[in-house]
Amino acid sequence: MITVLLGPQRFKPTLARALAEQSVTGRVATITAGWQERESDDTDLDRHLEGRAVNLRLHARGEEVFAADPELKEAHRLKQERLMLVQEFYRLRAEALLETAQKLATRAPDAELLAEEQQQSIEHLRELDRRHLERVRAVNAELAGRMSMVERPSVARHRRELAAIIEECDAVAIAGGHVAVLLNRLKLFDVAGLIGGRPLFAWAAGAMAVTDRVILFHDTPPQGRGVSQVLDEGLGLAPGVVALPSPRQRLRLDDHERVGWMARRYAPALCVALDDGARVTYETGVGWGRAQATLRLDAGGDIDTGWAA
Repeated sequence: MITVLLGPQRFKPTLARALAEQSVTGRVATITAGWQERESDDTDLDRHLEGRAVNLRLHARGEEVFAADPELKEAHRLKQERLMLVQEFYRLRAEALLETAQKLATRAPDAELLAEEQQQSIEHLRELDRRHLERVRAVNAELAGRMSMVERPSVARHRRELAAIIEECDAVAIAGGHVAVLLNRLKLFDVAGLIGGRPLFAWAAGAMAVTDRVILFHDTPPQGRGVSQVLDEGLGLAPGVVALPSPRQRLRLDDHERVGWMARRYAPALCVALDDGARVTYETGVGWGRAQATLRLDAGGDIDTGWAA
């Protein structure tokens, strides 16, 4: 299976070119669930694909499922409330660890001691990330243990329809938007299990959702502190990387310390910044390759602009 991560498509669309490079000439099943209620506003995307887009309507289908299955809707609501609390507690702990690390950095008398203290701080953060992801898995598993969502009639009907639509398409494309909503809908209908061997193309939140771990990040958010966070497990169709869409708007790429911290914190996964025009390909059984205009955050704090996976 081929998975292609792309840069943002709003101002510099490259999806059609990427499809052509993979010899995709037929219809493309598109997923815009991250746009939520606006998921059907896909005129520009369909025009870019010359009328070949077939929107799977995952967000609307999810709303139909919840309307038809009150028990599942309530269980999902309780799960989301629990996850929001777990995320908030985790964020507060991460902020405290980073604040402590910054204070220690100002007191280290020499470079060697500073490096040791920084490494310990990073290890503490990585342990916090690991424990948080375990808690998220447990919350998700608790719901899955009580009710098999894909087997519920309300979900199964839509999955049959989705399978039939995807069967008539040559590829699947996942757009961006609200990453948590997008990931929820992808998992609700187990879309990964319906793709088969078709090429998959993803950008923005879509690129984040298909990796192993979804990382929320923004160095200078409008409110609050700029602390990156692990949100949840992704679909695992683009393993071994942390996808960082629109890096020039959301990361201080000229701050060597912040860049190095992020690269070291999420290692051994590669922190891949997907700017306009970026494209990098993963092939099952082969690995990563064919990178273009893709940036990699280096543990030393540099940005590798000539990176080829």
